[in-house]
Order: sequence, then structure tokens, then C-alpha cells
Amino acid sequence: MRTRLTLVALATTVAAILIAMLTAYRSVSPLIADQVERGLEDRAATVRSLLDAGAPLPVRPDTTEQLLLPDGTVRVLTPGREPLPVNDSDRAIARTGQGGSSTEVEIGSQTHGVITEPRPGGGALMVGQNYSEVLRIDREFFWRTASITVAAVLAAAVISWLAIGAVLRPMRRLAAATQRITTTRDLSTVLPDAGRDEVGELTRDFNAMLAALRLSRAQQHRLVQDAGHELRTPLTSVRGSAELLQRAQGRLGPADESQVLTTLVQEAKALDALVGELVELATDQHVTEPTAPLELSVLAEDCAQRFRRRTGRVITVRSEAVSPRSAATASVPSDRAATDPSAASRDAEAVGQAAAAATVLARPRALARCVDNLLDNATKFSPADTEVEVRVRGTELAVLDRGPGIDAADQRAVFDRFYRADRTRATPGSGLGLAIVHDIITAHAGTVYTADRPGGGAEVGFQLPG
Repeated sequence: MRTRLTLVALATTVAAILIAMLTAYRSVSPLIADQVERGLEDRAATVRSLLDAGAPLPVRPDTTEQLLLPDGTVRVLTPGREPLPVNDSDRAIARTGQGGSSTEVEIGSQTHGVITEPRPGGGALMVGQNYSEVLRIDREFFWRTASITVAAVLAAAVISWLAIGAVLRPMRRLAAATQRITTTRDLSTVLPDAGRDEVGELTRDFNAMLAALRLSRAQQHRLVQDAGHELRTPLTSVRGSAELLQRAQGRLGPADESQVLTTLVQEAKALDALVGELVELATDQHVTEPTAPLELSVLAEDCAQRFRRRTGRVITVRSEAVSPRSAATASVPSDRAATDPSAASRDAEAVGQAAAAATVLARPRALARCVDNLLDNATKFSPADTEVEVRVRGTELAVLDRGPGIDAADQRAVFDRFYRADRTRATPGSGLGLAIVHDIITAHAGTVYTADRPGGGAEVGFQLPG
């Protein structure tokens, strides 16, 4: 990649330099030619003035002056110089005294520019300039431009190679680290911060990904260890009951045999429920379900209706509104209530009319599983003749029971996997119900909580974003 990027940068630089140099060269060359032509015209004007005044001509090493008489005779004005070649156009100008011409001629191996101008009274003045010096300057400018271009290209290549190497160095470290992680499976590697640019952002994303993988692996290890521990108890019971039946070989009484078979069925059901919950925790099935707008009061009523049919328990769903009006009602001073007795009733009526259920964006089946788990816990731990209440307040849902409650030391731990409080260890269950609630609500960016219910019992619920 470094080589490819360097070649791309170098090609771009070379193209830019060549365009700049060629443009400069093509711009300067016409200017030089124009200056040379003007200089030749100025020299001709000077020679003509000096001839008219009868003054001697100053000798220039690069010019040759001569007179072309009407009969075609050439008289060189610059001693020691070869005469300039004369063509038919020059002779016509000398003969007629009209017109003028400007040409380039070759004298030996050198190029000369020649101007022919008519003279009053007949004849013509011819002035020639040797272009050798001009061509030398042009060639020198060209080669200097070429050498500067080559030097600039080499400098650009070196600078591009070094700069791109410095830019790609964090990416090389990142590639080496990922290769090392792929080879060793060691997720404890932490990549160094690479700055605030895109590479630094990519490095931070990789670090976040590694942290998530480390957390996922740790949770998997913990889940496997806890699952192995929890599975031993029902498996031991099933194995013991099966071995007892095998050893008895029909010698058990009907009551004892029925009791052993009942134990086998109960433990098999517990194993089936435990395996199902383990699979749900391990696969995170709730994450793949699409989200949809849900009204918590409607969801709570559906779940409560299923549990009423299943258990025959009294389950009440109550919706409470959370609004600025209700907040104002809660803060009405007692002296205002005394002076305006109808204020409290008016506010209470407004709250009752505003008790529309809040809408949340959630996964329907996953959220229904949360409510089912909360209702299952409430019906399991509260007496059969007591009422279970489901309270919906805005985006908060709570299930309240009249069971033994939850000790303050256990109120956060009950959401851990396989956690069983001391007072509930004799109750059937796997200790995974509230852990599933915690995982689902956390995946929805919500929070879970527990509290004591006034008058006895527990309140367990969750809060979701609106």
C-alpha cells in the first residue's frame, strides 16, 4: 500500500510540475522572441539615424550591417564581417525604395535574423543579428527547467515515501496486532492510541470491539461454569431416582414408586426449562427481532390476560400518566387546597384524562418475555389469595406482589444469572428469569430496578427510553 500510494502521489506531483514547467517555458519563449525582434528593429533604426547624420557606427559583436544599392551591389558597413545573403525580395526593395522584409537566414551553421528597410533616394539598409546567444539562453533555460523538474520529482518521491510511511505506521501496527490476535486468540491486547485522525478512530473502534469480545468471552465462560453447576442438581436427582428404580426392580410400593416417578417428571421439566433459558441467554435471540412501536399498557394487559387464564390469579393492570400537569398537582401547597377545594379534584380529573399509555420502540416478543418473567416471579412468590398488580407509568412498567419481598442486600443481585436469595432457594426455579429481563432491557438501553412495596411484598420493574 505504501508503494502504491507513493506512486499515486508521485504521478500527481510529476503531472503538476510538468504542466507548470511547460506552461512557463511556452510563456517565456514568445517573450524572448519578441524582445529579440524589437532589439533588431531598434538596431536598424539606430543605424539608419547614424547613416543619415554621417556619424560612425558603433560595432556590436552579434550584428552585421550592410547597404544594398539599387543595382544589387552590397556594401558591408561592419568591417571584417561576412556580407548578409541577398534574395530577390531584398533587391526589389532596394530597386523600388518601397516595402520591407524580416527573415531568418543560415550563415554557416548559425541562424541570423535579417531586416531589410528601403532608404530615401534608393537602395536598402540590411541589419542582421546572430541568434546564437539567444538560442544558447533558450537551451540553458530548457535544461535548467528540466533539471529543476527532475530534482522536484525526486524530492517529492522521497517526501511522499516518508510521509506516507508515517501515516501508515499506525495502520501497520494495527494490522500486526490483529494478525497476532488472530494467531494467538489473545483478546487482552490493547492497541495504542493513534491520534485524532481516521486511523486513530479506527484504532479506538478496534479497541472497543476487543473489549466487547473480551466481555462476551468472559460472560460465556461464566455462563458455562454457572450452567454446569446448576445442571448438576437436577441431573443428580434424576440419576438417583433412576438408579433407585433400577435397583428396586419392582419391589417398591405403589406410593413410593409414584413418588419417585413424580420426582423424575418434575426434575425433567426443570431441566427442560433450564436448558431453554440457557439457550436463550447464550444465543441472544431477542437481539435479532425487529423493533416496533409498542404501548406498554396494551402489552401489560395481554400478558396479564394469559396469566389469568393459566393460573386463575387476580392480576390487575393500572396505567398512570406522567405529565407536567400531574407534577404540578403533586406540588400544590396545602394552603391552596384549603382555599380552593376544587383544585385537587380538577387536577386529579386532568390526570385521569391524560392517562394515555406511552409508546416505546422495542422488540415485541422480547418485551413480552420480560413481562411474563416478572409475572411468573410475582405469582410464584406471593400467596395464591393475593392480588398481583401491573403498574404502567409512562415508559416504566412494574409488577407488584404481596410475597416475602427482597432483602436490601439482594435487590441488585437478583438480576445476576443463577442467583437465588436464601429465602427462595426452596422455591422451584433456575434463577435465570430476572437475568433474562436484565439482558433484554439493557439491550433496549433501559434500566431495571427492585423496591419494597408499601404494605409488604416486592416491586420489580424496568424503565425504557420514550
